[in-house]
Amino acid sequence: MSIKENLFEIKSELPKNVTLVAVSKTKPISDLMEAYDADQRIFGENKIQEMTEKWEAMPKDIQWHMIGHIQTNKVKYMAPYVSLIHGVDSLKLLEEINKQAIKNNRIIDCLLQIHIAEEETKFGLNEEELDHLIDSDSFKTMSNIRIVGLMGMATFTNNQSQIKKEFLLLKSIFDSKKAISIVNCQLSILSMGMSGDYKLAIECGSSMVRIGSSIFGGR
Repeated sequence: MSIKENLFEIKSELPKNVTLVAVSKTKPISDLMEAYDADQRIFGENKIQEMTEKWEAMPKDIQWHMIGHIQTNKVKYMAPYVSLIHGVDSLKLLEEINKQAIKNNRIIDCLLQIHIAEEETKFGLNEEELDHLIDSDSFKTMSNIRIVGLMGMATFTNNQSQIKKEFLLLKSIFDSKKAISIVNCQLSILSMGMSGDYKLAIECGSSMVRIGSSIFGGR
């Protein structure tokens, strides 16, 4: 099937409240334009340089989401245009995003990454670290970032009950923090689920899914 057909099929199955991020990392601009022509406007990239090149070349009504792990020294390259930064997992990174947002006269939306997988390789905060970050004086003074939700990635396994348990853990953390109302922290997005597990993630309460191979094919 074509990219357009894949997109229509996936979108027809998604509930109205679920946002689709088309994961376009490593894909050529021609593939992204095929998705764009099928009305996809949100793309996720994991390398800032590649995302910036695509942003420069493509229509300006696209929302660019940074979904990869971020080095602080690269934040300045995406600060002028990035719509949402997914994997924020430290106060230090938030401070840099806030600093670059000030330079660009912007408020940059972010998701805090929560560690829910059993694999050690996955990045993210635990619940205690999340509370510590949100309660910190440093965080409360950041006026150019806005935490709009949480995200997490399940263990890479075929064990559906384990994946479900991890998704439900993230949903319970999200629900427990939703009442927080600080100017720069109002949680409305729960991002979990990728090509292999997004249907289960939606069942568990996800409102944003990141799908790549099911749209663009394997790398």
